[in-house]
Amino acid sequence: MPSLAESYYARANALLATAWEKNAATIATLAPILGASVARGEVIHTFGSGHSEIMAREIVGRAGGLVCITSINDPTGGFIENLIGYGTKLVERYDRQYELRAGEVVIVISNSGKNASPIEVALHAKKKGCVVVGLTSLAMSTTAKTVHPGGQNLHAIADYVLDNGGVPGDTVMPLTDTIMTGPTSTFVGASLLNWLLLSTMEWLKNNGHELPVLRSQNIPGAIEHNRAVGANYKHRLSRQLA
Repeated sequence: MPSLAESYYARANALLATAWEKNAATIATLAPILGASVARGEVIHTFGSGHSEIMAREIVGRAGGLVCITSINDPTGGFIENLIGYGTKLVERYDRQYELRAGEVVIVISNSGKNASPIEVALHAKKKGCVVVGLTSLAMSTTAKTVHPGGQNLHAIADYVLDNGGVPGDTVMPLTDTIMTGPTSTFVGASLLNWLLLSTMEWLKNNGHELPVLRSQNIPGAIEHNRAVGANYKHRLSRQLA
């Protein structure tokens, strides 16, 4: 009998393959939208509340990634993500400092799709004329009742949806009769975002645009390179370069 880890490995790989199949067409649609925005000198914004912040952070300041990606940071780490109005105040303050410009892309990440802060960030971005991409578990977002008084979950607000294929509760392995383990939202979500950015960078390359791609700062000369490619964006990045 396979161990729990071996069973999770098999299930995880199957989920990853399914996520690619389900989202490939959406990624292909989004790549030129993100690419054209980057080509115009704009930035891509991300937001994830609670554990979803890990995925938002994954593509910000990433070696091999685009320099023009910035994050809407929640100093509470999601502690008050269901305090109505908090997400609005958070994104309004970010907007005043770093700007959300019409036509720019905002990626909002919420596994459940029901919590107030990500919904309020998405609503504000829509009001500003941004393109909203929701990364969520459709199995949860379409069934869990939102706590937001607007009554809509993230998938219903977003212009485009990336589905991580997760199950309600975000655990796929039974440890006992009553305890589940084996979360999947982080590794699938991070993969979806990296697939999207690889497709975006490929679109930029194929259409003859500049590639403002970061290098690992552990490589000689990388810090100087990163500062150079980030020079046009430094006043719009919430996490500054080295």
